[in-house]
Amino acid sequence: MKNKFFYMILAVLYGQLSFAQTPKLFLINADQLKAKKEAYQQKDKAIKPLVDQVVRKADGFLTAKPKSVMDKSSTPPSGSKHDYMSQAPYFWPDPSKADGTPYIRKDGERNPAIHQITDAVFLHNLTEQCQFLSLAYYFTGQEKYALKASELLNAWFIAPETKMNPNLNYAQAIPGVNDGRGIGIIESRSLVELADWMGLLASSKSITAKQTEDIKTWYKQYLDWMLTSKNGKDEHRSKNNHGTIYDTQIVSYALFTDQKELAKKTITASLERIAVQITPAGEQPLELARTKAYSYSTMNLNDGWFNLALLGKHAGVEVWNYQTSDGRSIHKALDWLIPYGMDQKAKDRKQIIPYNTSELYRLLTIAGTAYKNDAYFKQAEAIPKDKDTQLIDLLYKP
Repeated sequence: MKNKFFYMILAVLYGQLSFAQTPKLFLINADQLKAKKEAYQQKDKAIKPLVDQVVRKADGFLTAKPKSVMDKSSTPPSGSKHDYMSQAPYFWPDPSKADGTPYIRKDGERNPAIHQITDAVFLHNLTEQCQFLSLAYYFTGQEKYALKASELLNAWFIAPETKMNPNLNYAQAIPGVNDGRGIGIIESRSLVELADWMGLLASSKSITAKQTEDIKTWYKQYLDWMLTSKNGKDEHRSKNNHGTIYDTQIVSYALFTDQKELAKKTITASLERIAVQITPAGEQPLELARTKAYSYSTMNLNDGWFNLALLGKHAGVEVWNYQTSDGRSIHKALDWLIPYGMDQKAKDRKQIIPYNTSELYRLLTIAGTAYKNDAYFKQAEAIPKDKDTQLIDLLYKP
């Protein structure tokens, strides 16, 4: 028996055996994902197609050229392309002015000219690429996926010649009005998910300990900027989805950089927003006042409250079942939204673009687990399957 144990130790040391480790994740249930990895390795008929889809997507990113803030053609007012910049999406040239400035607001109508500045698109692409590459690495163990993710992350966060400065001083600028706004901080919300993708890559030999620490240092610096800068303070004061998603970023970045007390303090204070944002019936009036009323109501729950609730487990704060003295809660907000999102009730608020039911699918899937209520899973099943819903099944469905 002793000899058998001795040889097992040798086998581990020489890489002949492997024990699946549970990754450190914040939004995704790490134990569930580990179980799905084991099922995939056993060629489970339900899991294999979901992972195969991810791997195909990741394969398409293996030849992706790293992009950074240095690739934009414009230069921020600071004079350094290392600073992120973008233009406010809902602002357009004033036709009554010769030069079109100051720009005027058309809520919900995206000005295509914003894409002339590429930072926002490239940041979104980075987080999407790392999502699929990290998942492909985690499920298959193939280093080529982690190596590509490492290359992309290095260009955005670490390499001196290409890295982004950790601030959003010049995000969502309005021509003729300002060089950037606190509202622009919402454009970095995908970094919340990127913290999980880093967790999936942690066991890879292609991601060094120094690289991980360098990225955490970047996150710490950006977190400090969010907490102390004018733009950061302005966004913190926002009463609608911008305030919720600001808090979500603070909590996520604090957890990712091992600052649990800051995360706990922030999420506890966040609960006070429920009294402002949600009525006792579950309506979100600040979102319903927009031209994409149901999309914004869904986003505030998806990118804001549900992510805060998932993070709350790691910060030691209960969000799922929190309610005010007069019954306001995120649970009520979800239940109010469902019949509109599922077309069981006519949408009587303004919605100038088609409603994306796959966004509701994520809420229903997570709620089924959070509230131990199979009715949410059944409602989710009524939504047509597509690549987005299948990815949600892989990440969130028990």
